[in-house]
Amino acid sequence: MCAYVLVAEDDEKQAELIRRSLLKEGHTATVVHDGGAALEEARRHRPDLVVLDLMLPVVDGFGVCRVLRQSDDIPVLMLTARSTEDDVLLGLELGADDYMTKPYSPRELMARVRTVLRRSGRPASERRDDPVVRAAGIAVDPTRHEVACDGVPVDCTPAEYEILLAMVAEPERVFSRRQLLHHTRGIDRASTERAIDVHIMNLRKKIEADPRRPVRLLTVFGVGYKLKGDRA
Repeated sequence: MCAYVLVAEDDEKQAELIRRSLLKEGHTATVVHDGGAALEEARRHRPDLVVLDLMLPVVDGFGVCRVLRQSDDIPVLMLTARSTEDDVLLGLELGADDYMTKPYSPRELMARVRTVLRRSGRPASERRDDPVVRAAGIAVDPTRHEVACDGVPVDCTPAEYEILLAMVAEPERVFSRRQLLHHTRGIDRASTERAIDVHIMNLRKKIEADPRRPVRLLTVFGVGYKLKGDRA
């Protein structure tokens, strides 16, 4: 069962660990880092499951779950470092389908994800049949580890692939060099933030009609880079 999972977690390392674990299971995942972004993504793309940290900025996990339950039946798996009985009961009363306390192992989390998806009995969505992530004319297939631009296959290095997958999953989000470097950790531990500029330059040669005048992979001066376009 391949699902589209929304991960709302403000700890970037934890979020990336969850995202990678989901991709290994064959799921598609989008990561957001605050409750407002989680509600917007859920409204726009209606995920099959939300993995929801309670301690989110802007809108906390309780607030996100409350809003989701007012308008939809999207399954929610709550994550928190808070394990008091009152917190657990409140999360469940708001409609959370399951509840995990930190620290947890990725294997245990994926087992809970499988259980919640199976128990929810939600009908297969298009994303379950098609795990490919698309934005700005770029398609990234996490199960086949393939990339295409305007339908043409693109050969990427492992680091380029990880950068592109992160940016296609969250188009219009501005990524700092440090954030993109985090996505490539484990691929090339000797990499530096300046190496990200080289990866971006090489990606532009592969996905831009004119790499000197990019229209997809844009520089946000003083901050980092973003992929311009909407999720398809």
